[in-house]
Amino acid sequence: MNESYVSDASPTPFTIPAGKTALLVIDMQRDFLLPGGFGESLGNDVDMLRNVIEPLAALIAAAREHGVPVIHTREGHLPDLSDCPPAKLNRGKPSQRIGDPGAFGRILVRGEYGHDIVDELAPIDGETVIDKPGKGAFYATDLVEVLEMAGITTLLVTGVTTEVCVHTTVREANDRGYECLVVSDCVGSYFPEFQRVGLDMIAAQGGIFGWTSPSDEVIAAIGELAPSPALHTNRI
Repeated sequence: MNESYVSDASPTPFTIPAGKTALLVIDMQRDFLLPGGFGESLGNDVDMLRNVIEPLAALIAAAREHGVPVIHTREGHLPDLSDCPPAKLNRGKPSQRIGDPGAFGRILVRGEYGHDIVDELAPIDGETVIDKPGKGAFYATDLVEVLEMAGITTLLVTGVTTEVCVHTTVREANDRGYECLVVSDCVGSYFPEFQRVGLDMIAAQGGIFGWTSPSDEVIAAIGELAPSPALHTNRI
């Protein structure tokens, strides 16, 4: 069928148009999710993010089966940190900083083991991977070009963290005219209150930034789309 609907979405039912929808998976990286990694070094409970892996894996599988392209992002920097502004590099008082040696290589540096996506959600051949230096997936990347070339108008947004990279990306997408649904159990925060408020903010005031819905509802809607070969785009 040409489109399907997520009926249990907030604030209203959400339309998934066939051939114009992509699943965006934000920053599901080892540095953030693995025990002993950068996220844990900041004093965070990484299980709060790891809870996202299982439902997100199911959602990715459904997207692949029904031809919804999957786009992954990774936050990180060039080895010389020339794309990491001092304001980001020096902020706060962490025990480790971007570029420092960590448990999984230099922290948030492209090409290091910790910079890559966790094994459970690893991209497959043909799926786009966007390397981004900032919080938002549109800043200093080719994401707009990738979406425009594929005719994408609608994004199913997932990943971490809800209140930082997910929120920033949804706000960027909203300003560019994309319709966004944030999949509520496929985004995660180290802070439960941030998770709750972050999701509420997306759909507030009649959907000021977009919609929210749990993954079972989204998977059911994707399942109503006719299976088709997944979109193949080059890695970025």
